[in-house]
Amino acid sequence: METRYVFVTGGVASSLGKGIISSSLATLLKARGYNVTIQKLDPYINIDPGTLNPYEHGECYVTEDGAETDLDLGHYERFLNVPTSQANNITTGRIYKDVIEKERRGDFLGQTVQVVPHITDEIQTHIKLLGDNGNYDFVITEIGGTVGDIESFPFIEAIRQLRWELGNKCVTIHLTLVPYLKATGELKTKPTQHSVKSLLEQGVQPDIIVCRTEYELNEILRRKIALFCNVKPNCVMQSIDVSSIYDIPLLMYKEGLDREVLSLMHIPLTTEPNLDYWKDFLYKLKYPKTSVTIGLIGKYVELHDAYKSIGEAFIHGGVSNECKVKLEYIHSEEIDENNVDEKLHHLHGILVAPGFGERGIEGKITAIKYARIHKVPFFGICLGMQCAVIEFARNVLGYKDAHSTEMNPHTTYPVIDIMEEQKHVCDSGGTMRLGSYPCELKEGSKVMSIYGQQHIFERHRHRYEFNNKYVSEFECNGMIASGMNRNQNLVEIMELSDHPWFIGVQFHPEYKSTVAKHHPLFEHFVKAAIDHKINH
Repeated sequence: METRYVFVTGGVASSLGKGIISSSLATLLKARGYNVTIQKLDPYINIDPGTLNPYEHGECYVTEDGAETDLDLGHYERFLNVPTSQANNITTGRIYKDVIEKERRGDFLGQTVQVVPHITDEIQTHIKLLGDNGNYDFVITEIGGTVGDIESFPFIEAIRQLRWELGNKCVTIHLTLVPYLKATGELKTKPTQHSVKSLLEQGVQPDIIVCRTEYELNEILRRKIALFCNVKPNCVMQSIDVSSIYDIPLLMYKEGLDREVLSLMHIPLTTEPNLDYWKDFLYKLKYPKTSVTIGLIGKYVELHDAYKSIGEAFIHGGVSNECKVKLEYIHSEEIDENNVDEKLHHLHGILVAPGFGERGIEGKITAIKYARIHKVPFFGICLGMQCAVIEFARNVLGYKDAHSTEMNPHTTYPVIDIMEEQKHVCDSGGTMRLGSYPCELKEGSKVMSIYGQQHIFERHRHRYEFNNKYVSEFECNGMIASGMNRNQNLVEIMELSDHPWFIGVQFHPEYKSTVAKHHPLFEHFVKAAIDHKINH
């Protein structure tokens, strides 16, 4: 089948959930037997989100091939269980960089380089790149930002041109907001009308309108939106507020989103989607048999999106154990030796989150000491693993000023040190150890029993590593290097041998947890938290 394209735009307000609607449609099409992928076009000038502050943009998601991408790609992978790549996230900055490099090489043969056609042509090339390889029946393209933003104009213009080229091989979905005015007790369609009008002024007529709403859209409102926005009434759909994003695929199926997309593309409805595994996941999510409280210790806890993949991986791990995981976000700057018991004594598990920089580092180390001494299940990710190493060096090995050279370049005991190949790197963007790397697990270790295999691949995003000169001292005192990258002789996993569950990993396992395949480390960590609750 020739590749079809779906474009998803947004209007009225940001953060309406274009990524979730795109992921839900992809889930439904995949459940019908089609091969589907999703890409995100972001209108900011940054080359990628790797240098963006998590407070502003949420987490930076990392793909198998080492691309630093928008967090929506995490949703794409969690819903589809299909890896994304560098080609799945394109920014304005990357588009302009590619065009400028072509101009410098003389590829345009002296032409005046302009937004139209050169920038828009480059955008179209990137949009069609995934479809051109022949692996996908559908490529869904989410346009970041809100229609009417000046930054989005080139992307919308590229879509306008593509619609003429592709004909019925493409469909445009516009996600808008239908707000509820409490004073009058009414849902208002005017913002949606103006949003579509703004899209029409740029030459794009949406085929389907999905309306975010707090209350049910009745037939009168649907017909009103259809009349004023030039779409069929059955192509006006609601995306009502729900308790979980994982409800959305089934709600979109009920609304007929996938059926209308196929109909508009003249593709016959030969099969119904097989959603049994999704329904089973939702049932276990909504009807857990137990619950645990796990503390997430970090320095960006005011914005939960900074730890989005970790939060979702805990949902998956909870479902595996038919358990509701109550995540308690605790700011590491607020933890010290005087209040650590008060803040952490009620927790059934403690996760110390990844991050960069010195702020809040001592609070993380104090929390890890508490988990080690009181036998509370502990999970450290990236910097969390490094903090566990520092804590052990200080309080078990007796190296009182042990630290990472990231925070203290002059420490006497640099148990965490910068990678040799990173020492002369000056640029910040795209220069860390990024993407998937192999790891060999030690026979008889806890992580070996968790994974059930010796050789694994996990994704990375960091510059600093465990200092191998201290391995023997750590292992002689009970902290084992249970996972190694043999190719580069790098420690990937540290675990305590005399603790019920104490594991630190240098990689980011949260990136690989999906609805169809829950990550074993989160699954077993939640199980350990349940056991701790029962036994204490």
